[in-house]
Amino acid sequence: MQKLRLVFAGTPSAAVPSLERLASGPHEVVAAITRPAAPLGRRRVLTPSPVATSAVEHGIPVIEAARLGDDATGLVADLAPDLGVIVAYGGLVREPLLSTPRHGWINLHFSLLPAWRGAAPVQHALIAGDARTGASVFRLVPELDAGDVYGTRSVEVAPDATAGVLLDELAVDGADLLAEVVDAIAAGTATATPQEGAPTFAPKLGIDDARLDWTAPADAVRDRFRGVTPEPGAWTTLDDQRLKVLGVAVAPGSHPLAPGTLRLDGRRLLVGTGTEPLELVRVQPAGRTAMSAADWWRGAGRDGAVAR
Repeated sequence: MQKLRLVFAGTPSAAVPSLERLASGPHEVVAAITRPAAPLGRRRVLTPSPVATSAVEHGIPVIEAARLGDDATGLVADLAPDLGVIVAYGGLVREPLLSTPRHGWINLHFSLLPAWRGAAPVQHALIAGDARTGASVFRLVPELDAGDVYGTRSVEVAPDATAGVLLDELAVDGADLLAEVVDAIAAGTATATPQEGAPTFAPKLGIDDARLDWTAPADAVRDRFRGVTPEPGAWTTLDDQRLKVLGVAVAPGSHPLAPGTLRLDGRRLLVGTGTEPLELVRVQPAGRTAMSAADWWRGAGRDGAVAR
């Protein structure tokens, strides 16, 4: 098997297992391209991306680039890579960068393509109530997530998995798959097949997408909660005040409630939906810390109030 010179592009923590898996393998990661450090937290401290931090720990040169334009292309060309690998970088690879590595680019995507092409595949799979999802490694082409697929890993979606939990699982499984594909390309044994079926799309979610609609069926409310947790973060309003929703659960044995109606039932705070009620488990009122929903309601609530 030929030893390849790899250039890696990625930014968030979901890309770190892939970088670390490749860095510990038989090939040489000659650079990690990542988006620039960003201000985080209440104090807005300028913080390197998770990929940048991991690359430094592994002695891999870091290229910070807000976009993969001419400057990034020139830096990559100087490295003479054999293969480009991208995992959740947060930007598009276009020509001439697309053709700069000798073997082109491959992309680890967290869906079973052609399902959920786009920026938020895990989130949309959960919102849609998919029972299975997975990871795909495909050849990067100009069209969004449309290239031939080298391999996939499929997983069953746990009933209570949030987007954060599921993405962590797929990041590890996907890193193993990615390493296998890189090895196959190096050995000359890799084969890629065209995607089959009608694609679905997964655009980036905004804060409006994270508002819970209590008139929807209970399953749909839970699926949306799971899909937008932890980011952008589920929320609702009560008396025109925003309330972050940090935990939701099924509420067996509860009596019907009108959509959005809140009622304390023993130790449970129930909220009505378009079908059966759900339990609000944990919330964060505006300007306060996270707390048990029932404890919050005992101190601030009134039965019969309606969340919207």
